[in-house]
Amino acid sequence: MRSTVILLALVAGANQAARAAEPALMPMPVKMTAASGKLLINANFVVDTGGSTNARLTPVVSAFLARISRQTGVPFSPQPPAPADAKRLRIDCAGGPAYPTLGEDESYTLDVSDTEARIKSATVEGTIHGLATFAQLIQPGPDGFQVAGVHIEDRPRYQWRGLMLDVCRHWMPVEVVKRNLDAMAAVKMNVLHWHLSEDQGFRVESKKYPKLQQMGSDGAYYTQDQVRDIVIYARDRGIRVVPEFDVPGHTGGWFPGYPELASAPGPFVLGGRGGGGSAMDPTKESTYAFLDGFIGEMVQLFPDPYWHVGGDEVSARAWTSNEAIVAYMKEHNFADARALQVYFNQRLLKIVQKYNRTMLGWDEILFPGLPTDAVIHAWRDQKSLFDAAAQGYRGIMSWGYYLDHLSPAAYHYGIDPLTPAPPAPNGRGASAAPLPKLTPEQEARIMGGEACMWAELVGPDTVDSRVWPSTAAIAERFWSPKEVNDVDSMYARLAVVSRNLEFTGVLHRANYQPMLDRLAGNQPAGPLKVVADAVEALGLGTGRTGRPSVWAPLNRFVDAIPPESELVRSMELAAKRLVANPAGDKDDAALLRLQFETWAANDAKFQALAEDKILLNEVKPVSKDLSALGVAGLKMLDYLTANQPAPADWLTEQNTELTRMSRAGRGGGGGGGNRPPGSAAPTAGGAVPAAAPGARPTGVPPAAAPAATAQGGGGGRGGAQNPSADVLLAGFRPVKVLADALAKK
Repeated sequence: MRSTVILLALVAGANQAARAAEPALMPMPVKMTAASGKLLINANFVVDTGGSTNARLTPVVSAFLARISRQTGVPFSPQPPAPADAKRLRIDCAGGPAYPTLGEDESYTLDVSDTEARIKSATVEGTIHGLATFAQLIQPGPDGFQVAGVHIEDRPRYQWRGLMLDVCRHWMPVEVVKRNLDAMAAVKMNVLHWHLSEDQGFRVESKKYPKLQQMGSDGAYYTQDQVRDIVIYARDRGIRVVPEFDVPGHTGGWFPGYPELASAPGPFVLGGRGGGGSAMDPTKESTYAFLDGFIGEMVQLFPDPYWHVGGDEVSARAWTSNEAIVAYMKEHNFADARALQVYFNQRLLKIVQKYNRTMLGWDEILFPGLPTDAVIHAWRDQKSLFDAAAQGYRGIMSWGYYLDHLSPAAYHYGIDPLTPAPPAPNGRGASAAPLPKLTPEQEARIMGGEACMWAELVGPDTVDSRVWPSTAAIAERFWSPKEVNDVDSMYARLAVVSRNLEFTGVLHRANYQPMLDRLAGNQPAGPLKVVADAVEALGLGTGRTGRPSVWAPLNRFVDAIPPESELVRSMELAAKRLVANPAGDKDDAALLRLQFETWAANDAKFQALAEDKILLNEVKPVSKDLSALGVAGLKMLDYLTANQPAPADWLTEQNTELTRMSRAGRGGGGGGGNRPPGSAAPTAGGAVPAAAPGARPTGVPPAAAPAATAQGGGGGRGGAQNPSADVLLAGFRPVKVLADALAKK
């Protein structure tokens, strides 16, 4: 484990030196110019609002001071007497709305000298963004913490920069929501899309319809006071809260308390599909009366003018298997279930508009006659976003930003709402149909996007590690100019930003070691951590072999593992430098050798640790493969440093093993879409949608993955088949770099 720490530190130091002139800001600002001087951040540091009467600035400044106090260890009094030698951050905020508003001026300028810093903005939101940048600029220096002189001019590229948080499939307490709001503000995101109802739970208190939470929440829900508190907390961080109550499908959480809403007779059990994939009954007037009463109550909690109605994945069978609904369709000349959903959406739209809200929904809501003030949320593919814009609708995109897939940050970073998307890591690309050519006016209708954190596979202990730090890279895509797209720069800055995000309160790094300690029990977790540092967790659509129920414990090895390995990325960079110049700096070879030696010697220690622990059985073949990688890596280093070719047969054998490891875990389960291939249910239109890398999970367990395609499948080096650990042994990558170099000799 010590070698892992040394390698990460030294390689990270090399990367940092290579990019010393580039501050670790994320998102990168539009314009940044170095200036002379430095402003010290010590007990004499004060924030001066210039006597502003804007009441919103008080909690904003308090949150900022609390954040940088954690970051620097310097205590700041909320209103200290300003000493003569105070180092001031002056805020010049013109005003702005009382609540964050879509399309408002979020720009700011920041100037730092050795005497003071100054943020100028037209709105409180601009001030909040300027403070976030200032916090990222704070660094330790010769005289303590400081901010180097700089001039920054900044503004967002997209006005809608969101995170969708599913709190239904696994419950997320208030503190989880709040700490993620703090992290969102740190990277200038401005929309929390709060997914509050599902088949697995209804998560908000309704006083008008109390059986919603009493019978549909397993006891875990937000009181109305808690909702108001979170909305205010978000407001003070420049974040709008957009609620989603998904209808008419994904409504199993509504039916235990109010079965008369359902299209099927039940029984209705939380955690399932709402009575066999049931949806609300769109033929009953009582359904619309209920929705009217419910929405009328909920808008009092959520001041934002946008209301997310869901509208996705409505099972045609939920309606066509009901004789009364079929008769209604014939009587009213509805050709199919899709036409019936159009009717439902039209009725729903009138209710939403009655309460002065703009309807927002997943791309299935797009239908002829939908008023163009509705917003289309594209998730199935990018084409639906472009089609909506071409037809006059505003839109946001989540296709390509599904965090539960655990794709690399580089993949998400390469997705731009206005640019045709690259293939996904799971082998699926963008829509096969060409994207329509948009005019500048139509492009302006694309307002931005949202990262989506669906909660089948996460809970309070693990959600942060799936959201962060990848969402910081997505935040940069939404904020920074299109030309800011260098992946190596992104990763170099992301490593620093990830550490700084801990000062906001998110636990994406902090929970890693405790979760490994839990698996190790009363023994040191060192050998387990060696394996953990070299693997990457697989998600839905990228090889995960199953979806646990709401009540299944999230305590497996994969639950502790991040989507990307910082260690492996560092080793891969070191290997590339080495093969590019074998006679150059010897540090890279020494560092790689140290890590390969650790891997080679680790399996015996790991097997002893795992001997009587059932939760580590699935990791045993991974550990064996890691040790084999260590042995192979050492031999390859010997050949390369001696400038000798490797035996052809041996190299062929190693490449075969590397190919197996690169595919391990990727072949089964997941499917990358709503359901795995071959198991998709028809939508309300009767068609089975193609799986897409942005596709949304529904809770239906995928077909069992063939054991031979799972991690350790086929027994690895001749052993018996093993269950999948749902991880990828990423450590193959630096060894593959060396193998490819030897193949050229």
